[in-house]
Formats: sequence, C-alpha cells, structure tokens
Amino acid sequence: MSDARIGADARILERGYRRYTGERQGQAHAVRSVIAHTLRRILGLRRPARAKVLPFLAISFAYMPAIVFVGIIALFGRLGGRDQARQIIPAYADYYGFIISAIVLFVAFVAPEALCPDRRSRVLSLYLASPLTRLTYLAAKGAAIAIILAAVTIGPPMLLLLGLVLQGAGPDGFVEFLRVLIRILESGVLFTLLFTALSLGIASLTDRRAVAAAATLFTMIGSGIATGILVLVLGLPSGFVVFNLIRSATELVVRIHGENANVASVPTLVLVAGNAAWIAVFTGIAVVRYQRLQVTR
Repeated sequence: MSDARIGADARILERGYRRYTGERQGQAHAVRSVIAHTLRRILGLRRPARAKVLPFLAISFAYMPAIVFVGIIALFGRLGGRDQARQIIPAYADYYGFIISAIVLFVAFVAPEALCPDRRSRVLSLYLASPLTRLTYLAAKGAAIAIILAAVTIGPPMLLLLGLVLQGAGPDGFVEFLRVLIRILESGVLFTLLFTALSLGIASLTDRRAVAAAATLFTMIGSGIATGILVLVLGLPSGFVVFNLIRSATELVVRIHGENANVASVPTLVLVAGNAAWIAVFTGIAVVRYQRLQVTR
C-alpha cells in the first residue's frame, strides 16, 4: 500500500474530555490509604532488610523488659519467692525509664520516614492531587506515627500488667486493675502525642532523614542539658523543668500513676501546661510549614 493511500485512510478521532465514571471513595479512603502506606514504610515492609532493622530494634527494646519481668515473677513463683520477686519489679510509672531509649530510637531514626521521603522525591503533589488537603495529609502521616508509637508506649506496660495479673502478682481486685489500666493508657497517650508532634514538627523542616534524626536528638538531649544549666548552675526555679522535654513528660507520668514526685516543688498543673505547650508548638510548626510549603512536580 502506498504512502498516499495510508495518508488517505488516516483519521483523527476527537473524543473530547471524558469524566471519570468509576467509584469515588472520597477523602476518608484517601486518608486510610496514606496511613496504611506510611505504616508499611515506617516498619520497612516491602522494603530491603536494612529498612526493617531499626523499627524491629525499637519495638523489641520496648517489650523486652516487660517479658523479662514477667519471666522473673513466673520463675520465682514456682520457687516460692513471689513476694521477693515483686520487690524487684518496677512500678508502672518507672517502666518508661527502661524503654525511653527505644522511644528515642524510634522518634529520631524511624519516624522521619513518614514525611521526609515524600518531599525529597517530590511526590507530595501527587498526594495533593487526590481528595487530600495539606492538613488531612499531615493528619494521616501523624496518625501512622502515633499508631506505631502507641504500640511502643502503651503495649509494653500493658503486657507487664497482664503478665503480672496472670501470675497472681497484679493489682488487688478488679477496680484496682481498671485504675492501673487507665493510668497506663493516659501515660501512653501523653508520650504518643508528645513524640508524634515532635517528629512531625522537626521532619517538616527538612527533607533529609539524617538531618531530621540529628535535629530530633539535639532537641531531646539539648533541652535536658539547657534545663540542667538553668536550674542547677544558674539557680533558677525548679519549674523550669518543663523545658526539659523528656523529664517533664516522665515526671507527669509519675503524677498520673500517683507515685512520689521527683520534683515535688513543681505543681502538676505546670507540668500539664508545659507538655501541652510542647505538643502545641511542634504541631504548629508542622502545620504552618506545610501550609506555606511550595509544592513542585
């Protein structure tokens, strides 16, 4: 067939704009999808083995003390020394002293995976092309971080409580059990909100995970050093402990569980206000940053 004949048979079909006729699942489905995708990324699922190391270590470090303590109670119970073993088991408020390193590890090195790669690979515009807005996108990312953090901050003390109950070494009576359970939930929610806000706020300022990790560590450790200088060296009132991010949270947890306060001169209301201020500041940083962020393709 000649070229002229081919040209004569060619046609241009103008189909025009055609609307999408498939199912529209809305913003709620988009949020759930982002949460599920972010959870997989944070945990290193469907990624190389090296991406799974830090999440696995953080979660393992958080649960290991609870497993050891329950094992001690079970062993001593069989040997007739359960009362002596109960003296070894820390109070529920003190348990966070054993797992704070796991929380720091997660917040500093794992949580930035939720935000930084999207901006660095410039796929944020694809998310915003869906029913998501900047705020719902940020909320979905924060929810994914909070879910994993809750597993680290609520799960281990809960495991310790249930393990002790099964071994007959838990709270006396159902009412006391519920009281301890509620206190564990309150403490875990406090840590979850605080460190989720911290992670979002710092990760929103950079698209490099290493920089976000270093800045997070600097904030947590630096706030403690700065507070120590203010109170111990300069002699300022002990109320400045609220500027110590980790110390103020752990001290409030001690009050939640009704234990003896480590910094008795600081009112509980001041600690509540201080932790609320930390959460508000870091959340505000993330929100303002993403509202002003210029999205490029």
